[in-house]
Amino acid sequence: MDQFGRRHSYLRISLTDACNFHCLYCMPEEKMEATGRNKLMTVDEIFSLAKIFSELGINKIRVTGGEPLVRKEAHEILQKLSILPVELTISTNGFFVNDFLETFRKSGIQQVNVSLDTLDEEQFYFLTKRNHFQKIQDNIYSLLSEGFDVKVNAVIMKNVNENAIPDLVSWTKDFPLQVRFIEFMPFDKNNWQWNKIVSMKEMLDRIETIFRVEKLDDEPHSTAKSFRVKNSKGTFGFISTMTEPFCDSCNRLRLTADGKMKNCLFSKGETDLLSAFRRGENILPLIFENVQNKKRERGGQFDFEKIENRSMIAIGG
Repeated sequence: MDQFGRRHSYLRISLTDACNFHCLYCMPEEKMEATGRNKLMTVDEIFSLAKIFSELGINKIRVTGGEPLVRKEAHEILQKLSILPVELTISTNGFFVNDFLETFRKSGIQQVNVSLDTLDEEQFYFLTKRNHFQKIQDNIYSLLSEGFDVKVNAVIMKNVNENAIPDLVSWTKDFPLQVRFIEFMPFDKNNWQWNKIVSMKEMLDRIETIFRVEKLDDEPHSTAKSFRVKNSKGTFGFISTMTEPFCDSCNRLRLTADGKMKNCLFSKGETDLLSAFRRGENILPLIFENVQNKKRERGGQFDFEKIENRSMIAIGG
């Protein structure tokens, strides 16, 4: 529990800061070298650190990247983490999903988050620099047919892909998807500006001019405000980090691929758990101190034009 009474039960673990896509909002423009293997947490270190967190009360773990499934030990890591008494989930760009369906099942994963910012193939290439739209869509349909809960995360940027909003909402009418529109967030060298944000209010106003919409109850600690087009099989929602932050109910902690603990997506500071763990030190005091230092809101950073942080791909989202 932090100094503001927030109890933390959800840990996001990044397996790698490498990715096979090059999304505008995530990866810096200049060439970025992935962290060397000797600096990454090993399979056993990931499990050991996750076990310590689970013993402290973490009951949900989300595996992230970069793209987590590019790591060659991803199958092994997921199956080891499944031993822990936690809800295990994953965020992915969807490219390798067809190779992991059996591993997901064996690991007890029920929910898979897939990043997909448009349903237009040309726009997909512009956003990701890859010609893989059809494979991603096919893999989403495979997940649905296999009974997985699928959330589709779409980062919306003004004058870039805001025209994708109606198509993504319409998609939920026929498929049991949860589409979540994410306000464009600032990270190191991703060319963020306030005027590039499409706010939750702007998005919802646009949707309501086209569809008959009803508000749904939000789950405790949910980052998304949820809605449904009437009589639809799926739902849609908004992660309004920039215009309507949800920091008061935050229960999340993060562990980067190189073993640094972050208490907020926007935090400047981070705690090097991996080095201490490798030296055989007791890391509990480090974990408690990190949580106690958590700021009330958005990592204590409010001048987002001058944000001090890693790039999104190096954090794990």
